[in-house]
Amino acid sequence: MAARGRSFSGMRGLATVPSYVVMQPTTLCNLDCAYCYLPFRAADRRMPVSVAEAVAAAVEPWAAAGRFSVVWHGGEPLAAGREHLADLIAPFGPEVEHHVQTNATLIDDDWCDFFARHEVRVSVSVDGPRARNGDRVNRGGQPAYDRILRGVAALRRRGLPFSALAVVSRPEPGLATELYDYFLELGCDVLGINIEETEGVNTRDNSHDPAAVTGFWAELVAAWRREPRIHLREIEWSLRYAAAVLNNSADGVLPRRLDPIPTIGHDGSVTVLSPELAGFTDPRYGDFSSGNVLTTPLAEILSGAAATPWVGEFLAGVEACRASCPYFGFCGGGHAANRYFELGRFDGTETEHCRNSKIRLLEGVLEHARDHQSPAA
Repeated sequence: MAARGRSFSGMRGLATVPSYVVMQPTTLCNLDCAYCYLPFRAADRRMPVSVAEAVAAAVEPWAAAGRFSVVWHGGEPLAAGREHLADLIAPFGPEVEHHVQTNATLIDDDWCDFFARHEVRVSVSVDGPRARNGDRVNRGGQPAYDRILRGVAALRRRGLPFSALAVVSRPEPGLATELYDYFLELGCDVLGINIEETEGVNTRDNSHDPAAVTGFWAELVAAWRREPRIHLREIEWSLRYAAAVLNNSADGVLPRRLDPIPTIGHDGSVTVLSPELAGFTDPRYGDFSSGNVLTTPLAEILSGAAATPWVGEFLAGVEACRASCPYFGFCGGGHAANRYFELGRFDGTETEHCRNSKIRLLEGVLEHARDHQSPAA
């Protein structure tokens, strides 16, 4: 099913037009989650409106040509305040979709009014039932769960749809079913599951027993198939890929070139490919930035981003994955930040993130399919 031996023509080089941009309205976060990768989340460094204006000017022709999103991601974006966030949104035209990734602890009726007025789509970070949220604490080390639920309750009371994003630190039997049932009750319409990653300032080990991770994903498929009322990001993507392999169209699953996913830091600096690299520096690679929108138009930065030394090294790593990994057609060569923080460079290949969230994800889907195939098959 991994289409071993096939040559995939997609994901060669870096696209010059992204499908979305990530904006950091502030570095500050009011929580201090144990697995967070952000280096400056205790500091309130806010994005000036001039940065948003520069990005909006670049985005305008892209949005006019088709669907385009701006994702507000901190820190905790709501920590920037409603007035400032409104000022940052204002330069963007009506064609742009706005999304916010939030811990939900600051959401109240006023924020719900804000989301409705600016047509902001909300995604909430929560790791499942109370006992599964032990890593999500405030700066005093106190659990944030009750405040998260109050924010979710405000969204539901006001009839605002929301997505959810959960981090799984220890895959174990029964967890997938527990999580899926929880999120059904929570009321989200889309769910993403991230197995914890070793990146940024989070140096916790993310290696797990292969059978446990594969079993987690297989169990999640079973829970979803029982009551598929939520769009389950990882599972639906895996099934689309499996269907493409079966009908001999797997080479068309990946885009032709990598989405640059520009992350615009609070100061206007642009980091491509992996938001998790923003704010870090390395003696070999510098600050990972490909430019700054306050001095160079974003389109110009993206057109030359492949010449950034670490980006070139990453693209060489993508080609190494293409040549060596039977799962390349599914994942497209992995993520730059995972390679850097796990391997110390960008041209390596397989990482624990690959194993946990790509290889074993697909194997879990296949394991479920084998266990539930018709006796006549």
